[in-house]
Amino acid sequence: MNSAKCLTDARRQDSERRRTKVMSALDQLATHGEEITVSAVSRAAGVHRSLIYRHPDLHAAVTARAAAEPPPGTVTGPSASRQSLVADIANLTDRIRRQDTHIRHLEQRLAEALGEQVWQQAGLGGPPDHDALQKRVNQLEQHIAELRQQLADRDDDLDAARATNRQLMASLNISKGKP
Repeated sequence: MNSAKCLTDARRQDSERRRTKVMSALDQLATHGEEITVSAVSRAAGVHRSLIYRHPDLHAAVTARAAAEPPPGTVTGPSASRQSLVADIANLTDRIRRQDTHIRHLEQRLAEALGEQVWQQAGLGGPPDHDALQKRVNQLEQHIAELRQQLADRDDDLDAARATNRQLMASLNISKGKP
């Protein structure tokens, strides 16, 4: 058990050492204005690229630093801050969402208009009035509910009449049986 603990501790220390090397290499590349990629960071740190990919926090740090730094050799000119670019992306995404909603609405209206036009040209007449049909369905459902209640009431009356009939027959049979 003791050797397993020693191995676990050694592995943990090695992992921390390699993580520290990756973060140091990332800082060095950023300081020197060099290109920041997973391959460049792994080369500078002396570790395999898979280490960075296996640890989401290291990969996120590399991609975040790469996004924050301009690529080397780019001509400096008017620049936009990262925050303004993120805001632009959010605004454009919202605009695309609104346009998609508007397009779907227009497609629906076009489909309805073309459908009615084809319906009329086929000589089948206009589509039935949906509201009138729905109203009629509701009326019929209400009538069915009333008829079911009447049937239940009549079943109760019939059961009561049968019970009374049984009592009368029993009392008649008893009175005929007695002299």
